[in-house]
Amino acid sequence: MTTDEFYMKRALELAVKAKGHTSPNPMVGAVIVKDNRIIGEGYHQKAGEPHAEVNAVQSAEESVKGATIYVTLEPCSHFGKTPPCSDLIIRSEFKKVVVATLDPNPLVAGRGLKRIEEAGIEVEVGVCEKESVQMNEVFNYFITTKQPFTVMKYAMTLDGKIATETGQSKWISSKESREHAHRLRGELSGIMAGIGTVLKDNPQLTCRVPGYGNPIRIVVDSQLRIPLDAAVLADQNEAKTVILTTQYASEEKLKALEAMSIEVIKVRDTDKRVDLSEAMQVLGEKGIDSILLEGGGKLNASALEAGIVNKVTIYIAPKLVGGENAISPVMGRGVKTMSEAYLFKDTQTFRIGEDIVIEALIDRSE
Repeated sequence: MTTDEFYMKRALELAVKAKGHTSPNPMVGAVIVKDNRIIGEGYHQKAGEPHAEVNAVQSAEESVKGATIYVTLEPCSHFGKTPPCSDLIIRSEFKKVVVATLDPNPLVAGRGLKRIEEAGIEVEVGVCEKESVQMNEVFNYFITTKQPFTVMKYAMTLDGKIATETGQSKWISSKESREHAHRLRGELSGIMAGIGTVLKDNPQLTCRVPGYGNPIRIVVDSQLRIPLDAAVLADQNEAKTVILTTQYASEEKLKALEAMSIEVIKVRDTDKRVDLSEAMQVLGEKGIDSILLEGGGKLNASALEAGIVNKVTIYIAPKLVGGENAISPVMGRGVKTMSEAYLFKDTQTFRIGEDIVIEALIDRSE
């Protein structure tokens, strides 16, 4: 590990502390080094609050003039809710700026570093770039596509079942895995389920991890079959609910839901089902940058077919269910040949208790 990598990894450690709290901004960490000593460090803690560079400079124990600052993302060059960090770096008279990766935001996109270089400050880019890009996968995707980064999550047995043939699924995964899943709910902006899941399980779709807010609850319901007393419609002050529906929705139910201050959005349909591609565009326009997909096998299949899945998080429990009618995580028509199978990349595996967790990005390189 080089010296630059050592300090950048520290900046990455700081940045990830704010996971789930910076949306729609990226996670960013900064470390200031002078005479081979860390004299200041900071990270962007919450959207609307000071950026990492500001917090690092303010924490410095001595003058930062002539020091090197390590930042996990290119310093901003535009006025948003806070002033440009590139200006701060120039005013502070840093000797060198080391950046993990350029900012994909079109408002920045190299402009910040250009201003810094023009001020006579040395710039280096690419230290721990892969780690930085991976950390901000949600921000990077949303800022360039204006659509939510979607994570398909499910728990299954060793024989690939998410429920028995009677539909019973509590509980496949361990308590520890369920706590991990709730943290995912807190880290992403929205959580999506199909009407089938709502009718069968009556879930609240809230986050139960202290320190995290609730995601926006999104229900895919093409005909508005949702009961007015469904748990997902309760406590709108604590967790907002959005229902995606189609022209086949009941107008009477639509008026009843709107009277409850539930937002109902009509999108076009595909075979009388909600067109998920258009739904992602609409949700992106509402500023929802990420979604945890907690649907059943049918919604999972529809999401894959629509091409809206970016990542999977799969909990595999050391259990066997058996039964040819037991429910699988992806239903629908499926593919006809192995060459049509959905491919994934950057696969990571780890254990939570006795469960195995697999995380991977969908591979759209072909």
